[in-house]
Amino acid sequence: MAKQRDSEILTQVGPGTPMGGLMRQFWIPGLKSSELVADGDPVRCMLLGEKLIAFRDSSGRVGVMDHRCPHRCASLFFGRNEEDGIRCVYHGWKFDVEGNCLDMANVPPAQDFKHKVRAKAYKAEERNGVVWVFMGDQDAVPELPHIAAAMLPEIEANSFFVMRNCNWLQPMEGDIDTSHLNFLHMGSMGRVDFEKDDPTQFGAVHKDPEYFTTDTDCGTMYAAYRPAGEGEIYWRFAHFMFPCWALAPFKAFKSYAIARAWVPLDDEHTMFIMMGAKEGPNETSDFDHHLPNTTDFLGRWRCDQTFANDYMMDRDLQRKSSFTGIEGIHQQDQAVTESMGSTTDHSWEHLAPSDQMITATRKRLLNAAKAYQKDGSLPASAADPALYREQRGGFFVASDDRKWPEVYDQEMASVTNPQRQAAE
Repeated sequence: MAKQRDSEILTQVGPGTPMGGLMRQFWIPGLKSSELVADGDPVRCMLLGEKLIAFRDSSGRVGVMDHRCPHRCASLFFGRNEEDGIRCVYHGWKFDVEGNCLDMANVPPAQDFKHKVRAKAYKAEERNGVVWVFMGDQDAVPELPHIAAAMLPEIEANSFFVMRNCNWLQPMEGDIDTSHLNFLHMGSMGRVDFEKDDPTQFGAVHKDPEYFTTDTDCGTMYAAYRPAGEGEIYWRFAHFMFPCWALAPFKAFKSYAIARAWVPLDDEHTMFIMMGAKEGPNETSDFDHHLPNTTDFLGRWRCDQTFANDYMMDRDLQRKSSFTGIEGIHQQDQAVTESMGSTTDHSWEHLAPSDQMITATRKRLLNAAKAYQKDGSLPASAADPALYREQRGGFFVASDDRKWPEVYDQEMASVTNPQRQAAE
């Protein structure tokens, strides 16, 4: 059970909060590039508790800024996106993507002071169809993180967005919780019929894995391990990476190129963003359960299976073949994480040995948020985005003489430099 203050630090992300301050020191994915059209309609969005608008100007540049015009606070959502800027419809003041005031249309030229006025704008960059936003010090902007899935060649890359109606911590912790797989997803991923060489069968046989956890430069990592064939161990590795990323172990280690962000929109809504390849069995290619987008701040990428319709649960199916009776792996996760409430009351929890990674990650987050609040110190990956390259999730089977933690480094070497590994 968590202390109340620690629980608040973990879950509150608005301006001035410890976790909100920490998260603002990292790039976060915010929108799909396809949502913004040159000289098209501005889009309302929320990030870290702030109401924003995003737009693409005449030259194709993306602007992300506070929705309030700095003149009289009318919303720039109603603005005219024209000639490389957005013009407020109230008095005609115009701003570029960097927040510079270009024109004070209702002020005589002799009294113009546009050089003294700025809209609150954030740096935005695009990579492989995703708009990234940096909400920290705009004069000290780092590189985009070198996350493998986010650096796939553009022709191969794909992304998938869907909103969760709960605090960001709840679904993120689901991604680093390996033991739920063969319960919640039984009948979907947790099959009872396996190919002879399918290593995931060992998870179905041994539903109670043991764990190792450790801190990394980017966050935390766990290894869940179970007996496999004679003289072998079935390993599942997952990572939490600052500020809100998870590398969940649902694909083979050797072919893993997926990253999953749990971006806090505010304290009670989260945007799940999964990045991966266009081809292959992953959620980026087969999710078709979105409601139509609206122009609300929280109107984008909503799932049609909701608490209001019990996630379209089929009780007969639950009795016969599905552990939940809910269609879709993502929707099964969504149902349980939203059922915890908009923000979990952690005082009700009784964490178990199977929750070691959750405990380790909460501690890592708390320490990082408190350190940043105290003296501005940050995790190493904030200043060195290349550290993200060294993180990889997934599963594999190895002989039982390969021990933790070397087994992870050995498998990484076999994937990233197989010729060198073979020589050694």
